[in-house]
Amino acid sequence: MARNRISYVCQVCGAVTHRWQGKCDSCGEWNSIVEEAVGGEPSGRPQPGAAGTIRGRIIELEALKGESADAPRTATGIGELDRVIGGGFVRGSALLVGGDPGIGKSTLLLQACAALARAGRRAVYISGEEAVAQVRLRARRLGLAGNPVALAAETCVEDILATLLDGPTPDLVVLDSIQTLWTGAVESAPGTVTQVRAAAQAMIRYAKTTGAAICLVGHVTKDGQIAGPRVVEHMVDAVLSFEGEGAHHFRVLRATKNRFGPADEIGVFEMTTTGLGEVSNPSELFLSERNAATPGAAVFAGMEGTRPVLCEIQALVAPSPLGTPRRAVVGWDPSRLAMVLAVLEARCRLRLGASDIYLNVAGGLRIGEPAADLAVAAALVSSLAGAALPADSVYFGEVSLSGAVRPVSHAPARLRESERLGFRRAIVPRATATDGSGLAASRLDDLAALVAEIAADGRRGIVAVPSHVRATSQENRATG
Repeated sequence: MARNRISYVCQVCGAVTHRWQGKCDSCGEWNSIVEEAVGGEPSGRPQPGAAGTIRGRIIELEALKGESADAPRTATGIGELDRVIGGGFVRGSALLVGGDPGIGKSTLLLQACAALARAGRRAVYISGEEAVAQVRLRARRLGLAGNPVALAAETCVEDILATLLDGPTPDLVVLDSIQTLWTGAVESAPGTVTQVRAAAQAMIRYAKTTGAAICLVGHVTKDGQIAGPRVVEHMVDAVLSFEGEGAHHFRVLRATKNRFGPADEIGVFEMTTTGLGEVSNPSELFLSERNAATPGAAVFAGMEGTRPVLCEIQALVAPSPLGTPRRAVVGWDPSRLAMVLAVLEARCRLRLGASDIYLNVAGGLRIGEPAADLAVAAALVSSLAGAALPADSVYFGEVSLSGAVRPVSHAPARLRESERLGFRRAIVPRATATDGSGLAASRLDDLAALVAEIAADGRRGIVAVPSHVRATSQENRATG
């Protein structure tokens, strides 16, 4: 029998060292290395033809040309969930779902299991944090108690696999959560890097050999990252992040990795007393409580995966009583805001260095694309000038360090969604193609033209506008 050996494993990134040290060389975290006992490996390789040995089979790529190009999927019937994962759960795939505590991960997956059970599929929900009675109580509150979902409360991987292999192969297995599972092959406490990695590997192996789809629920750290080693995210086929703010009643399911569908796709859900309801048109939800008469608010036409989504960007520029002005950002990249502020000061001669800057994406949506630069700049200038932007206008475009406004991708889809929601004007880069759109386009070469147009409507002068910029602003008004 092989002896156990001692190794030192980083609890943040999973790096293994042969001695303890205060700082991990891989991720740079301090005091994250813990001593763990790892079971010995088999001493020799399995002999050809030995009992229990499964031989691999090599298949030529040419032999697959007659098969369907689409992976076999199991649709849940929940449209927003199916959209994010690419049309349904792929047989034999493994998904990792992360999110803050109480965000709705267990509720959404329990609803998915119930939807599959209603369609005649076999769904198994295994909870490592709640008893079966507690899961039933939640299902009764959500109105799902009458669905034939198989429930279990177990944390031992060997017992889970023995139970699953004893019955018919399920279409979906939900494990809530991966941090509670443990295997006897590793002498570590549940939740450690070694246990999480070994448990995930065992469940993924079961999914690949049986064809059942596995959904792992993962906790998140204080900075929003899924807890555990990053190698688990590389092992699974898709990584989904469940986002939302406690003060808002809707949640956003975002795909950050997907081997069988588009990444960066989002699904929007609304939290109700009977569970999570689908929001088929998120743009109307994000703009439902917009006050168009308030300065500092701009509507951004963005893209989330393959779906155009319109949202409101709010900015507040106020005199600062502090020696170092504050910069507070919610829903956008703070370094991107610093770049836009620097361009406004250097290229447009705005005085923003002595002011507090607050930026917020209304509704709790998180924006990551640079196409929001123009909308952010418009909201900042509008707040500084005290002039409300036109209520029927949308903004999108990337701002360069020279002050130029550059075109972005998927412009026709952004314009079509804006026109469908009743907007009549789009402030876009000059090179943007607007063929087939009924919106009047105000085309910009640089950010100074936008500043001049907003300053002309302001209650007070905020910048000395050059003559060529005034001419561009008047041309845009005439053509718009």
